Amino acid sequence: MKPNAPFHAAAEHQHRFELLVQSVMDHAIYMLDLDGHIVTWNTGAQRIKGYVSDDVIGRHFATFFTPEDVADGKPQRLLTQAYTQGHGQDEGWRVRRDGSRFWAKVGLDLIRDEQGQPIGFAKVTRDISERHEAERQLDQVRAELFQAQKLEALGQLTGGLAHDFNNLLTIILSSARMARKSQNPTRIDALLGHIVDAGERGTHLTRQLLTFARHKEAGHQRLDISQMLVTTQALLAQALPKRISLSVLAEPGLHAVDADPSQLEMVLLNLTLNARDAIVGDGRIEVTAVNLRLREEAPGLTGEFVRISVADTGAGIDAQTRQRIFEPFFTTKAFGQGTGLGLSQAYGFARHVNGDLRVDSVVGVGTTMHLLIPAASA
Repeated sequence: MKPNAPFHAAAEHQHRFELLVQSVMDHAIYMLDLDGHIVTWNTGAQRIKGYVSDDVIGRHFATFFTPEDVADGKPQRLLTQAYTQGHGQDEGWRVRRDGSRFWAKVGLDLIRDEQGQPIGFAKVTRDISERHEAERQLDQVRAELFQAQKLEALGQLTGGLAHDFNNLLTIILSSARMARKSQNPTRIDALLGHIVDAGERGTHLTRQLLTFARHKEAGHQRLDISQMLVTTQALLAQALPKRISLSVLAEPGLHAVDADPSQLEMVLLNLTLNARDAIVGDGRIEVTAVNLRLREEAPGLTGEFVRISVADTGAGIDAQTRQRIFEPFFTTKAFGQGTGLGLSQAYGFARHVNGDLRVDSVVGVGTTMHLLIPAASA
């Protein structure tokens, strides 16, 4: 072998690698120096972003960010993340040469030389605008189904609500009539107190319903589960006939969670309605919340969680039905008594917050639905 054969082999290897990178059309692949200036440019980058290499070599990669992201310092944060952690990633809007925007999935990796010293970054950008639009449309459909579920649940609450409001109006009218006839100031003051109490209870109930029925979701918030169960208990009770008792218990020191309060209320109501429908005659529903530590009990589920359980003394669910209960539109109820979306919505919520929804059931004994929500980070 000739003395310079290894050199030629290395050069050939480098040439083939460059051909490989240049042949990739659906990814923008290029290098940055440590300050974020563009060093190389492939054909995929030209196709996606609209710039030829002479236009961008030497320019800062912030050129492709929106003005809002540049003002917010996102390019520098991405560089810093990649430099300190070895890898940075981002999803967001990027700008082409013609000014149009596309939704990009971006990866940025730190490159080191043979001595381990940082020399630049490898940047990979993929145009995922079609996927982003599909996800946006899916979110819109999910939101519409969610609102339809809320309206269906409100319809099932109307009977109990009418009864409670009738009781409140009876107290108000009776106290007012007796106050008009009384000449005793102490008696009149007590009757007025009954009227005020009944009015405040009605106002509280109305506020809960308006909050529950609002079309706009609140978005993820840091939630105190104990407090939420206290405020939701009255709403859950409205869904139950007098023959079914309800108890709600949360252990002290529950972890906070990050979730949409409107969606979580909907999940609790759906689980309560399903428990109600499973009970024939007298029965009992228990809602409990405890802290739980998972140790790889399921793929991706490990660490601190809050488990909210809804247990009933109903008929139970057989093994064959349990395999399908989370399917959209699957229902064992008679026509017109349910859409089959309640449990699928609850399961979708659980997966959306990186949790889970599990079922324990014994035919003839009852069913317990366990909603697992990750504890919020400090």
